[in-house]
Amino acid sequence: MLTLINVLAQLFVFLVGLGILVIAIVYVLDRVQKKHAIRRNFPVIGRFRYWFEHLGEFFRQYFFALDREEMPFNRAERSWVYRAAKGENNIVAFGSTRDLRPVGTVIFVNCAFPTLKKDAVDTTEITFGPFADSPYTTQSVFHISGMSYGAISKPAVLALSNGARQSGIWMNTGEGGLAPQHLEGGADLVFQIGTAKYGVRDAEGNLSDERLAAVAAHEQVRMFEIKLSQGAKPGKGGILPAEKVTEEIANIRLIAPRKDSISPNRHREVNSESDLLDFIGRIRRITGKPTGFKAVVGNYDWLETLCSQIKTRGIESAPDFITVDSADGGTGAAPMSLIDYMGLPIKESLPGVVDLLNRHGLKDRIKVIASGKLITPAEVAWAICVGADFVVCARGFMFALGCIQALQCHKNTCPTGVTTHDPSLQRGLDPTDKAGRVREYAQGIRKEVGVIAHSCGVAEPRELQRAHCRVVQEDGATIPLDQLFPDELRVDETTANG
Repeated sequence: MLTLINVLAQLFVFLVGLGILVIAIVYVLDRVQKKHAIRRNFPVIGRFRYWFEHLGEFFRQYFFALDREEMPFNRAERSWVYRAAKGENNIVAFGSTRDLRPVGTVIFVNCAFPTLKKDAVDTTEITFGPFADSPYTTQSVFHISGMSYGAISKPAVLALSNGARQSGIWMNTGEGGLAPQHLEGGADLVFQIGTAKYGVRDAEGNLSDERLAAVAAHEQVRMFEIKLSQGAKPGKGGILPAEKVTEEIANIRLIAPRKDSISPNRHREVNSESDLLDFIGRIRRITGKPTGFKAVVGNYDWLETLCSQIKTRGIESAPDFITVDSADGGTGAAPMSLIDYMGLPIKESLPGVVDLLNRHGLKDRIKVIASGKLITPAEVAWAICVGADFVVCARGFMFALGCIQALQCHKNTCPTGVTTHDPSLQRGLDPTDKAGRVREYAQGIRKEVGVIAHSCGVAEPRELQRAHCRVVQEDGATIPLDQLFPDELRVDETTANG
């Protein structure tokens, strides 16, 4: 017994001595180095600054931030998504914690005689691509926005596809090509063609008609979306770090493995509005399916020119849809200068695009899809009031999968398995369980958007108009959206089409 105690005592003394030696070495190294002022002035303890800074990303949201003050999504928004995804009751008590005073705050206008349940109807069907060989008809107003396999993990893609099928919504593949998990889940798919043409490219990175036709041969692929730009990086192509370019992802994208995958900042084939219409026509002709484009709006001049050329060429030349993305950040990794400063936010660009299409008499022909941080029923209802036909969301569905906003998306270290290809971290994301949460979240949005619509006195969400929504102004009073965005130059569809 005494021998064991002596051994333990000697081991303790050794470890203490070793620790003192390590601290002394670190102290000297910190004192002599010249790169970090904090470590030079406060050796050893200065190193904890970086550790605390890193931990702050994870713990700030739980211990220090108020419910409605975080960015990009606050705790109240995330909690709503978490409860909806679990199928839990989203009723709250003791009044709202939402501050109704800031300029720009949205408030819906309830009517004296809201719609009774017996008078409410399900969402109407809308058809894309009347001039395509295979038009696509769908009903739900809410769908899954583009998230590439590569940017998100295999179990995340499988869960999203299964959940989308279960809830009757479409899933956008993102620019990373068509993965087996997209098809395995059974969802309707929108295939996104990014500037690198992942999955449909030739050896030089140009669009391959043969590979495009092969993708279109899958019945689940319902539409094609040309990505001109996205919210996280308007003006810059996609970025996938080398550590996330596995052999499988490289094979799907038709690129080299274990190398940074950086897309061009625009399509080589598209140098003008005329080229864009030609490119849309080419894809629609090869695939036989509805084709549109996604863009962050910076100015409207090019859209004016595009609409004028459509009327000259004929209504059949128009894109079947435009996805308007918000410039206030997306799920992708990008330079902060672009995320913070480039492009217009959705609250300005969406009504601008809708009004422009109305002025040219093209709104019925070109469907408008709104994208960009619209993760709650109120935000979806606002977009419909403004004039969107559909709303797509990425980060709301990431929360439904279990995302905790750890801000590790551009690394391979996502703690919830959503955006990592580390098998040990992916293990935490069960596709079967999370598919159910995707379904519940989509259905929760659809249900509560309907609640807002019925409180406004209309039978279904697509009957919402700008007059149903008011916005707080600088003097504290509110004005309806139809005064803020009057769309006075609306023209008759038949007149515009000759």
